[in-house]
Amino acid sequence: METIIATHGLSRDFQIGDGSVVHALHDINITVNEGGLTILKGRSGSGKTTLINLLGALDRPTEGEVFFDGTDITKLSDGKRDELRRYKMAFVFQSVALMSSMTAYENVDFGLRLSKFPFAQRDERVKKCLEEVGLAKRMNHRPGELSGGEQQRVAIARALAHEPRIIFADEPTAELDTATSHHIVELFKRLVISEKMTIVMTTHDPSLLEIADRVYTLEDGEIID
Repeated sequence: METIIATHGLSRDFQIGDGSVVHALHDINITVNEGGLTILKGRSGSGKTTLINLLGALDRPTEGEVFFDGTDITKLSDGKRDELRRYKMAFVFQSVALMSSMTAYENVDFGLRLSKFPFAQRDERVKKCLEEVGLAKRMNHRPGELSGGEQQRVAIARALAHEPRIIFADEPTAELDTATSHHIVELFKRLVISEKMTIVMTTHDPSLLEIADRVYTLEDGEIID
């Protein structure tokens, strides 16, 4: 498989209120293959979210490089990084961040409008994505009328709708029960196959690891296996 993301000597430090420095990540060297499900595993505070923010161009490293499709995105301007996230990347967060006044259909369509997806193709694409996540019959329901798992599936449909190269999912199952968590991860795996999607997901749940194509374990800001 082709490598879509590679990091070289990636480190991220944060300065806190008393002037001391927290070393959130140190010398991270990983690769993410295209068309696979990669999991970043670790306990809270291990550096998973910091790493996914760097991979997704939401933050810049203190040292090192992140290569996306062969381009060092750490050297891109803020505008170019915004374009990269808007058109080639997508994000699913622990808090689903859906618009409460919009239906499932409207939430997915709103994402397409932001990415300037062709108008004539939007309706078909919205319906296809909601069908892909098993919500074709719930497309006219607002988030408050959906379960937590259904809301997360709407967020996933919105993420994949504009056909990004990669989806980053930061603890997408943290607020869900075990059975629903497994359904969400199985959905991710199915999308890898049906949509040829590349997905990078963080989790602290060891029961989800067997579905991954590759797992990196973080501890105290370093890759330990």
